[in-house]
Amino acid sequence: MMEELQEREAPLGEIAENMGIEQADQELQELEESLSKIQVTTSQITLCVDKPEINLSEFSSSYTENTPKEKLLLSFAENFRYQYCHLYQDRKPLFLNPMNECGVEKFVSTTLRPTLLPYTEMYSWDGCASFVSDYLRMVPLDPPIDPPPVLYSPSTVLKKQKGTCFDFANLLCSLLLGAGYDAYCVSGYAVKEICLRDQTCQECPLLEKHEQGAASEKNAPQRKYAVKPARDLRSGFELQQLERKEAEVLAAHEKKRLETEKLEAERQQPPPDPLLGLRVHCWVLVLAGRREVPENFYIDPLSGRSFGTKDESFLGIESIWNHQNYWVNMQNCRYGCKELTFDLGDPVKWEFLLFGTGKPLLLIPDMEEIDDEEEKEEPKVFDMPPSWVEKIEISPKDMETRCPGGRKVVQYRKAKLEKFAPYLIRGGLVTRLTTFRDIECTKVLEVKEYFQHRQDHLEKRELNKGSGVTVEHFGPGRSHALKSHRYLIPVPETERQMDFYSKARADGLARRVETSSEMTETFENRPDFLYYRHVLFGKRLKKLAPANSNDPVTRSILKITECFHRNREKIANEDVAKKVFLISELRIQLTYHREDDLIVPSWREFVKPPTSEDKRDQSVIYTPDMATTFQVNPTEKHSKNLFLYETLISLLKEEAQAKQQVKESEIEVREILSQRNQEEIVSELTISVYDTARNEKARTHREEMEREEYEERLRQAEKELDFLAPFLTRMGEPENLSRQMALQLREECLTDLKQRLIDKANLIQARFEKETQELQKKQQWYQQNQMSMTKEDEDAYLSYCSDTMFRIHILELRLNRHKEQAPQKYLALEEKLRRDPRLIEHLQLW
Repeated sequence: MMEELQEREAPLGEIAENMGIEQADQELQELEESLSKIQVTTSQITLCVDKPEINLSEFSSSYTENTPKEKLLLSFAENFRYQYCHLYQDRKPLFLNPMNECGVEKFVSTTLRPTLLPYTEMYSWDGCASFVSDYLRMVPLDPPIDPPPVLYSPSTVLKKQKGTCFDFANLLCSLLLGAGYDAYCVSGYAVKEICLRDQTCQECPLLEKHEQGAASEKNAPQRKYAVKPARDLRSGFELQQLERKEAEVLAAHEKKRLETEKLEAERQQPPPDPLLGLRVHCWVLVLAGRREVPENFYIDPLSGRSFGTKDESFLGIESIWNHQNYWVNMQNCRYGCKELTFDLGDPVKWEFLLFGTGKPLLLIPDMEEIDDEEEKEEPKVFDMPPSWVEKIEISPKDMETRCPGGRKVVQYRKAKLEKFAPYLIRGGLVTRLTTFRDIECTKVLEVKEYFQHRQDHLEKRELNKGSGVTVEHFGPGRSHALKSHRYLIPVPETERQMDFYSKARADGLARRVETSSEMTETFENRPDFLYYRHVLFGKRLKKLAPANSNDPVTRSILKITECFHRNREKIANEDVAKKVFLISELRIQLTYHREDDLIVPSWREFVKPPTSEDKRDQSVIYTPDMATTFQVNPTEKHSKNLFLYETLISLLKEEAQAKQQVKESEIEVREILSQRNQEEIVSELTISVYDTARNEKARTHREEMEREEYEERLRQAEKELDFLAPFLTRMGEPENLSRQMALQLREECLTDLKQRLIDKANLIQARFEKETQELQKKQQWYQQNQMSMTKEDEDAYLSYCSDTMFRIHILELRLNRHKEQAPQKYLALEEKLRRDPRLIEHLQLW
């Protein structure tokens, strides 16, 4: 029955097939007629054909072909892919063996090349991530929902300085594996901002570090043993009412702030992404355990930032791999990566490609004791082939330049970060962070600039556009030991604050705060226990000075206040705690330290004696009413007038000394400001002596040494070839030769040549005679022993005679040739002496 049905169906099928062909031909003819009616005017179009960027001749054989072990691995991967696609038809194909830059299939695990670079920064994960994100330019995936067909090797990516997220992750994972981290490349899905490196909705990392530092300072732990505060004697009811009102005001402000933030967040909310959950991305997973990593975390190679494994920016994982194996995620990613566990030793959650490779068992659940037989390691069936990638190398120049072209701009939320290579900007600028008030980044709030290699040791400058305040931070080693400078305008006698490295100064100055009428100085670790000085200035004095004088007119000093720490070597009533020089009132006040068991300190006040009109008269008139003393202990004896007089004299000297120190402080401020203005105009940079590419002095010195060495070699070569050098040495190497010296030099040179020619002829003649005599002796010996000699002795005799006759013939030829060439050499040397520039003027008439 089946055969009859098939025979009946065959003609029907042929008829239908013929009808379909005729109908197709008719439709094709109608299409051609319709298209013939359409006419267009063609213009000359130049097709731009991209030349291939890869030259295959530049790569080794590992790039252009596979080893037998790699081919076997590819067959394993193809079998694994076939089974995976058959079992999970609803999932996307795995990223297993993409093409490399030479068009050859390579397994993704063999594309990783664990490398530890000889740079301190590359030994930490954040340093590696920062370098990769800065050094490479991102190429978006096209289309964004599929992995790239080509996965470049890390060495090629470094040469091109660009790549996709898979190239970024591949390079970063290679560096992390070399640094000892348990790192894996992750192929999965992420939000649009992560895939396109859009950081406009994220806070700048520099701002986050600054906020964390400020919070740590505020939350400083209180000391356990501290002085209890004084008892609060205010009404509790009134305080409660006041707190309630303040809480209501704060609640209203908080509500208003939350509403404002909500409106701003709604305004900043990006439009819905139609490809949400479909955008393919590749990042790096670092598992806990190695390098003292406490917990698992992700690293986005495009931005160089770290994220927790439960971050909502990552929506799913297809597979992960390292240089040893490949794992496929079998867990449900319906709710993102929040519920994923990374126990790669669990085959239910992670399906592995190669059996028997090391699998980190990180999350071991509670279970009973395992038998010894089960604890034995399973034998390895197949080892991963070694990486086919060339050695990853980064030159010091590339490490220093970092960004492509030496510049990089990153836009953050209300901030813009600019990075520059060292020595690229004339002033040594390497980083500029600009913060804005609005989301559109049109109103500048603050500008922070970071510098390197400046001769003035400037490291950071902060400019607040709202208040106009500028803060400059300096490193150690600067003149005057300046640490930071806060000012409005760089003009003397204006509001400013200067901090200093107190340990680097002889006076121990730590801070100087100055306004138009006051100056406050703080000191540390001074031998005289001074820690505070406050100066109150009056109106500027009118001082007659020449028109061309550069000396500034000093301000009048009204009051100087100095405070001192406790000196335990003195009793409290003799240890001064505070000195007040009331210069305008002609008074001096002293306050002594308080005893531990007292609440009131002793004090003393002096009235300065009137100054004499005669400047030569330095005597001081003292009367008892010029001193007022208060002693806490009434039983103590009052000080004598002589002691008070001597105290007054010393105080007058200290007042003059304090006034001089204040003037020196004013002069120092002017010097610092003048120096800073000059430094900003010149802004020279320091160059290491080891940086021969930029150090002009070092390069000039090296070139000079090389030139001198080359000239010395030429001089030695000329000296070795100079036939007159031995004779000039005997004569003391005179700079100028006289006629007599030239004739003597000629005579000695010719005599020496003549003697050497005769000696050579005698040597040849002596050898000739020696060979002849030995031959005659041998012939005599042969004649005497001819009857008793064997055939071997005769053969040896004949051979000896032949060799000796050959040597005698050669010596005769050499002697005859030497006799013919000796006169020619003599004449040639004589001609050479006549043409020698040192002898030519003296031998012209010879």
